[in-house]
Amino acid sequence: MTSPSWESLPDRLRARGLRWTPQRRVLVDVLSSTRGHVTGSELVERCRAVDPATIPSTVYRTLDVLEDLGVVRHGHGPDGREEFHVLPEAEHGHLHCESCGTSWDLSLDDARTLVRSLRARRGFVVDLSHVTIVGRCAGCVDPTPP
Repeated sequence: MTSPSWESLPDRLRARGLRWTPQRRVLVDVLSSTRGHVTGSELVERCRAVDPATIPSTVYRTLDVLEDLGVVRHGHGPDGREEFHVLPEAEHGHLHCESCGTSWDLSLDDARTLVRSLRARRGFVVDLSHVTIVGRCAGCVDPTPP
């Protein structure tokens, strides 16, 4: 664990009344070497590669607490499955090309007009981390319409 965020986690978990168990240590070690997005099932498998006794419910319960602590943030991919973003630097959504399968982060700056419009017209505050816009990327759009 190299980042101060990772180093303080045992104390932060204990402050919430949780024990610093070997399974939680394995999950934190796996997360600390993960960049970007990962599904819960991928995390369970990665943890089981280190400790075969890993219990999925412990992984998911710990992810809930880690989200409260700002270490991970969950969202949903284009297929609806829950994904976790490790150490998110900023709130963001996703763009997903239904043709080639590529995904990109959608920053608050990129989504600003939509977010402001929904707030102004409907009083609705968007949680961008749960926004995935599906369409076709520039490389997949047919440049010559019929």
